[in-house]
Amino acid sequence: MPTKTSRIPTADGRADAFIAFPDRGERYPGVLMYTDGFGIRPVLREMARELAGHGYYVLVPNLFYRHGPAPVIELPEHIGEEARPAVFARLMPLIEAHTTERVLRDADAYLGFLAARPEVDAGPVAVTGYCIGGLLATRTAAAHPGRVAALAAFHGPVGADGPDSLSKLTAEVHFGHAESDLTPQALGELNQALDAAGVRHTSEIYPGTVHGFTMSDTEAFSASGLKRHWDHLLPLLDRTLRDGRGSGGRRHLPAYR
Repeated sequence: MPTKTSRIPTADGRADAFIAFPDRGERYPGVLMYTDGFGIRPVLREMARELAGHGYYVLVPNLFYRHGPAPVIELPEHIGEEARPAVFARLMPLIEAHTTERVLRDADAYLGFLAARPEVDAGPVAVTGYCIGGLLATRTAAAHPGRVAALAAFHGPVGADGPDSLSKLTAEVHFGHAESDLTPQALGELNQALDAAGVRHTSEIYPGTVHGFTMSDTEAFSASGLKRHWDHLLPLLDRTLRDGRGSGGRRHLPAYR
């Protein structure tokens, strides 16, 4: 599985990024993968390789490149509860500085990079993200309705920008929430907003999970939650980037429980 690093020109500098894609001499659908707040590290590189193995060109940018190359801060091999306060004390200023305006400028650069790559086909792309990356993925999909055919976000604050932002989505959507992230009532309100916007979606709470459940280097990790994530993500990408070539159409898909 070929992997490489790249430096992507943006309006504010150059973003370092990790890239994985199959080695079959073909062109593949592009996937922009936003990391959680901890950034690019072995677990994210492994997830990108796993996704690339299913036939996708996966771009994982360093969200906080303005503050230095990844890893922007030193991380322990396992991010346990004892380490989290000190890690977040250093990360929060970076997260707070990553404004919506910066997110959208960067998204333009990342999607432009994918469009220019000879290994990426000319069809639509998908955007996926974890934790804060889920919000960034949602903002990217809303800002590029003609380019993004699929949006997947996991344990992310996807409704933070309000119902009006969701109304701009034309991508097919899957939101996978942790039990600790929102109540059933809040889930119902989010799904009502998606329904009102006519967004084709599944949006559900993953049973027995806490925030960060996809990340195997944290105490939040859930093997069943990660599997459920792949069980939703891979069919979503197949439907939108392969079968339908992103033609989509807005309709609600009932989430399974």
